[in-house]
Amino acid sequence: MSRLLFLFLDGVGLGQADSGRNPFAAARTPVLEALLEGRRLVVGATPFEGRLATLLEVDPRLGAAGTPQSASGQAVLLTGINVPSLIGGHYGPKPNEAIRRILEHGNLFIEVLRSGGRAALLNAYPPRYFESINSRRRLYSSIPLAVTAAGLSLMTAEDLQGGRALAPDFTAAGWAAQPDFPPAPVYDPLQAGALLASLSGKYDLAWFDGWPTDYAGHRGTMAQAVGLVETIDTVLGGLVQGWGQRNDLIVMTSDHGNLEDLGKRGHTMNPVPALMIGPQALRRTFATGLKDLTGFAPAIRRLLSLPSSPA
Repeated sequence: MSRLLFLFLDGVGLGQADSGRNPFAAARTPVLEALLEGRRLVVGATPFEGRLATLLEVDPRLGAAGTPQSASGQAVLLTGINVPSLIGGHYGPKPNEAIRRILEHGNLFIEVLRSGGRAALLNAYPPRYFESINSRRRLYSSIPLAVTAAGLSLMTAEDLQGGRALAPDFTAAGWAAQPDFPPAPVYDPLQAGALLASLSGKYDLAWFDGWPTDYAGHRGTMAQAVGLVETIDTVLGGLVQGWGQRNDLIVMTSDHGNLEDLGKRGHTMNPVPALMIGPQALRRTFATGLKDLTGFAPAIRRLLSLPSSPA
């Protein structure tokens, strides 16, 4: 059975090739361009199937009115259920009671564990996060909620220090700059990608939650956004190099657009990318029927030989 690394980047859509608004058009992205054989991660680059990667555009709107939101979009990725249709619209950023019930009833992490597999969210969380959750000052986002609903523990500062997890910015430079956070090893992006490849091999489903992309889309400058995109590109380089010839799949996608249009400063209606890296046969199987966010969970079930629908 093949394994999957699900590289989730919050708020990344396929935007216009406008270097004045879209950091994916302005940044230096040699790894992405090599994977996509000269293409950038912008609208018009899809559909693409090359020697190393496949790129599709995926609809996050799901037939619902309004702009796609994080809580409902992530819940769709984790279940395959058209959550906006079920609850009456897009919702976010944090899950409401209806979304919490959906995720607690069943999600991919629960399904992997029930089938005897191993799953993990590879993000480390600082003590301050757990304190705010326990005091109810903060609510879980959809992804950590799904993990805890499966009975798994979130990774901690000790896991980051022990090389068992990564910070959400990959390198942990942001973590290390926080005076009230525990010490953290700081990696260069290439090292972070290599570590991500190594860690993912321990699990049937390894998930990484990269939320700084959405934060940069809402509040960052173009220079900050370009720097983040270039970091992600280099991380991908380390990841692909560390992946080698594994008969496993890397899938990178998002819940909605945002970062790709800094002129708008908010979520967009743009399609999101589905970037698949790995053996061509796995990519073709995964891509079958992948047209909107509801297609990811069934594709993951096929890849991991899980039941075709939640139990």
